[in-house]
Amino acid sequence: MDRTIKEKIEDREYQTLAEYATKSRETKGRKRPVTSDDMRTDFQRDRDRILHSKAFRRLKHKTQVFLSPYDDHFRTRLTHTLEVAQIARTISRSLFLNEDLTEAIALGHDLGHTPFGHCGEGVLNELVKGGFYHNIQSVRVVEVLEDLNLCRETVDGILTHSWGYKPKTPEAQAVQLADKIAYINHDIEDSIRAGIIAEDDLPKECIEYFSSVQNERLTKMINEVVYNSQGKPNVTMSEEGWHYTTKLREYMFQTVYVDSPAKLEEEKARHVIKELFYLYKDMLKNVCPEEKIERIVTDYISGMTDRFAVEKYKEHFIPVGLHLGAKEDFLFKLAKIID
Repeated sequence: MDRTIKEKIEDREYQTLAEYATKSRETKGRKRPVTSDDMRTDFQRDRDRILHSKAFRRLKHKTQVFLSPYDDHFRTRLTHTLEVAQIARTISRSLFLNEDLTEAIALGHDLGHTPFGHCGEGVLNELVKGGFYHNIQSVRVVEVLEDLNLCRETVDGILTHSWGYKPKTPEAQAVQLADKIAYINHDIEDSIRAGIIAEDDLPKECIEYFSSVQNERLTKMINEVVYNSQGKPNVTMSEEGWHYTTKLREYMFQTVYVDSPAKLEEEKARHVIKELFYLYKDMLKNVCPEEKIERIVTDYISGMTDRFAVEKYKEHFIPVGLHLGAKEDFLFKLAKIID
């Protein structure tokens, strides 16, 4: 009997991937069984499910660092995600890891991110009992809100992409590092484009180690991961490389991420999210049990794009003439389906 394409791909993984790579055939499975696919492995199916999700499409209108940029060349949360996927795939391919699992994790890692970037995340973290963390919300998106029924390895990688978590697979470790490498480098480039910093402003020791040139610095960081991880069960950057990467990250926090022109509109964004949060809680108080309201409102607001949040704020708080705006149908739909 002829073997299926999926079985041939799974066979090839054992022949070509590293000893420590995660093999598709050895997945820990999903919460619910699925019908067999003769063409795609389980991790390839995860990637496709994430790519076709509504939450993934919304990333194109969510902030990375600069709020709702009019310049088409600034990163959004979607372009950030694609850059993370590219870097993670390069690392994974070079180390002979499972590239499909790596890509699925990378594409899904920020699905739960709020509008207005980390500013939005910070507001919800203040308002929600127990706090709000985008990696945990990303897992909620794939497991509850869109119910993608992903493999456990993919879900673990999405959860643990944030620093401070310990990924269970080398593919997830690759994504965790790729996320840091991506945002440090593209945020530097965007900040230079915005005139907030200049290449010469970067810490001298970091320039000497990595280069001030974007593609050279990015390549050096990736190499620091690949050559330090070859033949090892864990994916890590070299100690020296991580030292200078951390220096660059600290520099970006000091000059861009906090109290810079990039942050001038954040107080307005904070106000938008706060007002919507209290408004929607009030709207639901006679619709569903009180203990569910905060969870429903958090899910609704965190899923918004920047512009949708602004439009909803205008609709509810800015006086206009007769206007037949979109109803809050999904808000009340969530009230019925969330446990």
